[in-house]
Order: sequence, then structure tokens, then C-alpha cells
Amino acid sequence: MKHVAIFTDGACSGNPGPGGWGAVLRYGEKEKELSGGERETTNNRMELTGVIEALRSLKEPCQVTLTTDSKYVSDGISKGWAKGWRARNWKKADGKPALNSDLWAALLDLLEIHPVKVVWVKGHSGHPENERCDRLAVAEIDKRR
Repeated sequence: MKHVAIFTDGACSGNPGPGGWGAVLRYGEKEKELSGGERETTNNRMELTGVIEALRSLKEPCQVTLTTDSKYVSDGISKGWAKGWRARNWKKADGKPALNSDLWAALLDLLEIHPVKVVWVKGHSGHPENERCDRLAVAEIDKRR
């Protein structure tokens, strides 16, 4: 199975407001940039969308190392929160509705195809690929203002 490194970031101007996401995929020496956004969204939706779109762009099952600055995404995957929400019919442990269940459902489906190891990095800390993804995300916001 091929190993792909994926770096993602999401951003929002206002929360909700115009938002964007960026992703960099790396396989060996090859790199691909992806980005997109929405006119009215939230930061967490953009963080999730970046991961989903990056995984959707893979043409075959791949082993993935995902680097994100989103604790929401990182913990949702690594700590099994999203699987728990799905098992409880999209309710959190306290019984309140889990937010963004549509995106979490799509992401969980993709995680069944691609084994993903999540690496969390602090945002705006100089991590080159994270900064690059942030610039892609912010450029998408600028298109939607």
C-alpha cells in the first residue's frame, strides 16, 4: 500500500462566515495542492472538509499520515470521539447532538478505506506545510468576501 502524507488546514473569517480549506498531498517527490471554501461556514467544517477532500482525491487505498493543527479533527479521529458519536446516533456522551455529523460520517467512511495516522501540530508555529495550507485556506476566504 502506498504511503501518502497529507497536510490540511481550515480557516474562517467570523465563525460562521466565509471559510476556506487547503491541503497538500505528498507521495514520494510528487506534491499536489487542493483548496476550496464556502461563503457561510465554520472553522471546524472547513478543517473537516480539507481532510475529506484530500482523502477523496486518492485514487486507491493508501496508508496516510495526516498532519493537522485542528484538535477537533485530531481528537475526533485519534480518541475515537467520532466513532462514539456515530454509535450513539450522532449524540455526544452528554446526550447533546454531535455537530457536523454529515462531515464526520463522510470522514469515517473514508477512514475505512485509508488507514490514517494523525499528527497534531500547533497552528501558526512555523510548520512549513501547515503554513502553506493556511495560506491556501485564507486565499479561498478572500475569494468569497
